[in-house]
Amino acid sequence: MKIDLNSDMGEGFGPYRLCDDEALMDVVSSANIACGFHAGDPDTMARMVRLAKARGVGVGAHPGFPDRLGFGRREMPVEADEMRQQVLYQLGALTAIAKAEGVPVAHIGFHAAMGNMINRDAALADLIMQAIRSVDPELIVFSMPDTEIERAATRAGLRTLTLFLADRAYDSNGQLVSRKLPNAVLKEEAAVRARVRQFLESGTVTTIDNQVITVRARSILVHSDTPGSLELARIVRSEIEAAGATIAPAREVLASNPR
Repeated sequence: MKIDLNSDMGEGFGPYRLCDDEALMDVVSSANIACGFHAGDPDTMARMVRLAKARGVGVGAHPGFPDRLGFGRREMPVEADEMRQQVLYQLGALTAIAKAEGVPVAHIGFHAAMGNMINRDAALADLIMQAIRSVDPELIVFSMPDTEIERAATRAGLRTLTLFLADRAYDSNGQLVSRKLPNAVLKEEAAVRARVRQFLESGTVTTIDNQVITVRARSILVHSDTPGSLELARIVRSEIEAAGATIAPAREVLASNPR
């Protein structure tokens, strides 16, 4: 079985860097590149694309709200069409930079508050997915399973790749626990190793209230801003390989099992 290992990358700005992107790029198979709104800038985006190209890592757009101080994690009162233009603007910017480097943009995944707002509104999700399809009908949409984003992408005829988040706590409904709550972000290496092993062996995760639920996913996400993210990503990779699976970019994962 092929499994994607992805991380949000290039989430610094100018001389400021959030993590060791270069080292992390050696571990993952897909990079979700910040597109200049919640983080990133043209030079950083180009650097990420070049790193991904050199390492055979799939390139994806990671659009968010224009809120650097809040790191895109605060919701903004934007109209549906305004959000549509923000997504198109960021996707277009990365597509142009990547094309100049001879690299295709393979996927798109929404950052934080933007994704949360889309997931609460089926009509908004449909609008955004149709906009994405108008740019590139071959783009793969990254999402958590059983969400408005996944359903809208399917209605729009876009392929999806669903995610298991290695470093975030789940509730009994399969949703992420708010970052404002204790233990919402998993930082301990042993805990991350155990939950990834559980997911790989049984397709389940133990929730924050100790229930076991099924997670339908073919890609594992490690947030680059989680403390110790590089080592956590290495642990996830080692568990995938120990399970006998092959780590591959999103397009290869879907090609091996389209559904």
